[in-house]
Amino acid sequence: MLRPAIVLFVIMTVLSGIIYPLVVTGIAHLFFPWQAEGSLVNRAGQHVLSGGQAAGSALIGQYFDQPWYFWPRPSATSSMPYNAAASGGSNTGPTNPVLIQNVKVRVAALHAADPGNKQPVPVDLVTTSGSGLDPDESIAAAYYQIPRIARLRHIAPAKLKDMVDHYIVGRPLDILGEKTVNVLELNLALDQKYPY
Repeated sequence: MLRPAIVLFVIMTVLSGIIYPLVVTGIAHLFFPWQAEGSLVNRAGQHVLSGGQAAGSALIGQYFDQPWYFWPRPSATSSMPYNAAASGGSNTGPTNPVLIQNVKVRVAALHAADPGNKQPVPVDLVTTSGSGLDPDESIAAAYYQIPRIARLRHIAPAKLKDMVDHYIVGRPLDILGEKTVNVLELNLALDQKYPY
């Protein structure tokens, strides 16, 4: 009884642990090379497969804290924001005093960075995502930040709004979620068109 069990264990290990992953990875590289390589983009906002050094991934959020950039959603990953090796949420519910205090601190930071902005603060600028790695933010979050960035980069707010509108990504399957903006791609385009 022991020998057939060991043989079956070895066969299944080779099939599911070596052969299957190699086949799936090969198919992914053949049909979806950019995605299989991590959806990396260069400083010009183009796929790294087109050339250039990677500036980041279109699928994993990046930390921006300089006031002349669009800020992403806060990240609750441990040791540093947007740590892809430690993906996870904060696990604080809506009545948790820790969440309430964190939101107050984040709202105060947004008001301190742009004291003249009297718009309501979009919720995704003060709460973390479930993964802590969300690369996108709502259109409202991007629009909220336009006055601060326009002032610091000396750009007309209308031009910056046009740029945000250009980078709006539709809803998945046209029915799921809401339209969003990829923060990394927006900031790379901002540096290309209006260097700070």
